[in-house]
Amino acid sequence: MPLDNVRDMSLSRIAMKAELLDAETELRLAYAWRDERDEAALHRLITAYMRLAISMASKFKRYGAPMNDLIQEAGLGLMKAADKFDPDRGVRFSTYAVWWIKASIQDYVMRNWSMVRTGSTSSQKSLFFNMRRVQARLERESASAGETLDRHQLRQMISTEIGVPLHDVEMMEGRLSGSDYSLNATQSVDDEGREWIDALEDDSAQAAETVEHTHDTEQLREWLLSAMAALNERERFIVRERKLRDAPRTLESLGQELSLSKERVRQLEAAAFGKMRKSLEHQSREVHHFLA
Repeated sequence: MPLDNVRDMSLSRIAMKAELLDAETELRLAYAWRDERDEAALHRLITAYMRLAISMASKFKRYGAPMNDLIQEAGLGLMKAADKFDPDRGVRFSTYAVWWIKASIQDYVMRNWSMVRTGSTSSQKSLFFNMRRVQARLERESASAGETLDRHQLRQMISTEIGVPLHDVEMMEGRLSGSDYSLNATQSVDDEGREWIDALEDDSAQAAETVEHTHDTEQLREWLLSAMAALNERERFIVRERKLRDAPRTLESLGQELSLSKERVRQLEAAAFGKMRKSLEHQSREVHHFLA
């Protein structure tokens, strides 16, 4: 059944006029879809139980989602149920479909509750849809008994009642305590229009860090050039080709170009690195001595 661009009431009236399937007809349609992929049977099965999907969708209106969107999600859950239903198990399709419809609606509500992902684990879902109800009941019971629960006691009791970890209760309490706010909203009327985004820490490098980094990079470059100058022409060539190219060359290719063995090129490379290391160590000691 197409669900786009259909008003809630119109879709509800169509669903209420759909046929009621007896167990035998339902079973026959389920077999026809599973074994023969009969789309007409699938359409008839889904249409007959759309009233169930709409009824379940209406129970989630309090979460602020548009009713038509909830109905569409319920319809998707119903179609998933029909696709996965196994008539050989001896269970009525409506009993099986309830779980898929509910799961589809709950996933939609949680996805659209906040721009920040609320969570999709079983404990987080249980908290999202039951926490406020359980909390209200616990508060009523404690009030009738003349007791006062602090926040920690209440969270502990909710954790035990729903059977989820305490840290999940604390996390969900924060998520449910308020809605998303724009970073372009003003902090208060007394802040001369200052927006929340102006209070965010700037992660980019500060001026002092930039200057220091530029100075250090230039110093290292000068040291490297000085160390390279201490090498002979063949050693400089090997170092450039082996370490300063985007795609370093192999010892074998250099050996072929220089008419040397692969092992000899490796020895020259090691000797060049040794000279450069001594030069860099000498320069760093001079800087350290100067600063001391």
